[in-house]
Amino acid sequence: MSITDQALSQPRDTSSPLLKFIQDAPPLPGEVTNIVDGIFWLRMSLPMKGLDHINLWFLRDKDSWVVIDTGIGSREAKSHWQKVFDDDMAGRPVNRVIVTHLHPDHSGLAGWICRKFGVPLLMTRGEYFLCRLMAGDTGEPAPPASIEFYERAGFNDEQLELYKARFGGFGKAISKIPHGYQRMQDGDTLEIDGREWMVVVGSGHSPEHACLWCPELNICMTGDQLLPNISSNVSVWPTEPEANPLEEWIASCHKLKTVLPADTLICPAHGIPFTGAHRRLDKLIYHHERALDRLHGYCKEPKLATEVYSVLFRREITDGNRLMAVGESIAHLNCLLGRGLMKRRVNDAGQYIYESV
Repeated sequence: MSITDQALSQPRDTSSPLLKFIQDAPPLPGEVTNIVDGIFWLRMSLPMKGLDHINLWFLRDKDSWVVIDTGIGSREAKSHWQKVFDDDMAGRPVNRVIVTHLHPDHSGLAGWICRKFGVPLLMTRGEYFLCRLMAGDTGEPAPPASIEFYERAGFNDEQLELYKARFGGFGKAISKIPHGYQRMQDGDTLEIDGREWMVVVGSGHSPEHACLWCPELNICMTGDQLLPNISSNVSVWPTEPEANPLEEWIASCHKLKTVLPADTLICPAHGIPFTGAHRRLDKLIYHHERALDRLHGYCKEPKLATEVYSVLFRREITDGNRLMAVGESIAHLNCLLGRGLMKRRVNDAGQYIYESV
């Protein structure tokens, strides 16, 4: 699974008139910003093309701190955190680590921080166990079922060899995740510094992504479930080839609209905190529904998953983004299959052929 969150199908929107940002420019890597009293924003760089940073958060909890998301498992990220522990946290301990979802830029240092302070990890069940599963693949060869998944999508021999060479890298980007955790579920409330934070679970980008909303402050930590400038990658992966994550993603956008007030301050994992959640959610829903309409029209003639890139993505598909591209293509195709607007068959080469109904 790719650790980048930027969808190929959505261009950057850096100056949307529909959103109001709390500041014009982002902080520097390692810089800490006080959002409101007791809620701090730590921006860290990421070693990726196209997505060069992540926003992490730490919240005062009486005489200690709560960490929300941790950054990728790198020496640079550890160094930034150590400075925060020593300076910004004034030597007061962390009492728990909350991870919104499994991707390494969020979970990468969760184990390290948990062990450092002897504190629990809080995740949803789906995110925790998939993280454990993927970490367990580190150093293993790509399984036959995964290779078949990409063969059926239309990968050629060279592309399959590149996939096999890259398989099993997830665990290299994270510190060892704790063997136990505390489960978060949709609708749970966590008390932090005397205030209640509600767990709001969404799906699509990852299986059971946790957002944290404080009604008293009207602030929501949305992770990758709601971003201001890009649309999170929504893909089908070999572990669940018949999944319909795009339908789940669209449903989650509608759900967030019903839960969050329109003027909620959104603290995203990427980009600058903003207000205008309902407008942004409407735009994300519209973006994907339009893509589905285009794809349905394009597949009047039978197509492989690897033959629909041009109707979904504006950027060139390269070795660096091909797994995301095919995963997101299949997500759109599976969504149309689920809606009864697409049919699928296997051709003589063992590949899936899609045709609109």
